[in-house]
Amino acid sequence: MLYDNYTEDLLGLKGTELIKIEEVQNIKHIYLETKLEAKVCLHCYLPTKRVHSYRVQSINDTEIGGLRSVLHIKKRRYLCNCCGHTFYEKLSFLKKYQRHTQRVMAKVLNDYRYEHSTKRIAAMNHLTPGIATRIFDRVSYPRPKLPKVLSIDEFKGNAGRKFQCILTDPVNHKVLDILPAKRSEDIRAYFGNYSMKERRKVKYLIMDMSQQFRDIVLSCFPEAQIVTDKFHVCRYGVWAMEKVRKDFQKSLKPEDRKWFKRSRWIMISHARKLNEEEINQLTIMLSYSDRLRNAYCLKEAFFKFMESDNLEEAKERLRYLQLIVHVTNLPEFTSLYEMIKRWETYILRAFSSGYTNGYTEGCNNKIKVLKRNCYGVRNFNRFRNRILHMMAA
Repeated sequence: MLYDNYTEDLLGLKGTELIKIEEVQNIKHIYLETKLEAKVCLHCYLPTKRVHSYRVQSINDTEIGGLRSVLHIKKRRYLCNCCGHTFYEKLSFLKKYQRHTQRVMAKVLNDYRYEHSTKRIAAMNHLTPGIATRIFDRVSYPRPKLPKVLSIDEFKGNAGRKFQCILTDPVNHKVLDILPAKRSEDIRAYFGNYSMKERRKVKYLIMDMSQQFRDIVLSCFPEAQIVTDKFHVCRYGVWAMEKVRKDFQKSLKPEDRKWFKRSRWIMISHARKLNEEEINQLTIMLSYSDRLRNAYCLKEAFFKFMESDNLEEAKERLRYLQLIVHVTNLPEFTSLYEMIKRWETYILRAFSSGYTNGYTEGCNNKIKVLKRNCYGVRNFNRFRNRILHMMAA
């Protein structure tokens, strides 16, 4: 038996028949006609086949073979024999009052899962930016449930306020929500929408060394244990080493100062990651100053502490770091150790729990790319939905 329903199955245009296809200026014009069938009246719900008139509707469709395609559909307007009302037939692939197929809408929403600007997405789908925006504005995400492990961080968004907050589930790699501001009263009000029973389900809360976040967590999540993210702690070690290097460079000649500055990455890298040539260069740099050499030893001891495999090993290496900080008496690393002691309970908890803010920081990087491609997003609700839609991919 010969199968002849290719148009309906390949193009997904159910209930239509292909009349002809024309290509004009790199645009495929597809002419279709609906099938004559009994339709149910929208007023009295009785079937009718009586045709009142015809109308040709032009609709944007997805590309075919790399070319833009436009559907020209000859639609029937039916007349009901019982009540006398007229109505147009419905098409499965086209919603009411729309001039683009549901496939176009689905593709636009899929394109919004990437870090494209709205203007770029509209151009890819042969739409105007306004239409692309209206399609995306149909997307909304409800308030999420709180997970066992919750991560909170801030990022510069400029959507309404300068900073926004991001909530993630670092275990299941899921962005939960975006808060419009980082003010304490706003964050407390947000978490106040959850019952105490729901908030008690949060057992760990991952954050950076923010006094503001710590106060909020202690008041809103009585059962949660605060874990300080290792990445934010490691930055302080790098900054301490950089302060010593910059202070020492001031005493050098201009050519030596430039050489030190160009080679700064060797001093802040892990010694085990350097090759033989880089180690020789490091030896020359450290020979300039005892203070520089002591700072490098402290930096390596600090990194070794941060690389501990378990809690007991971390405590032992922290005691060793305390000893050499006291002996060398470098102000930059003394301040670093004092910071560690203030947050010691939360920092050490990272070694026993194994939780970090790595996933959250990765999300922040994607948000930066989105902002750069879009030249900023000012509407917060749209910005929030865009981030949640993009991270849900």
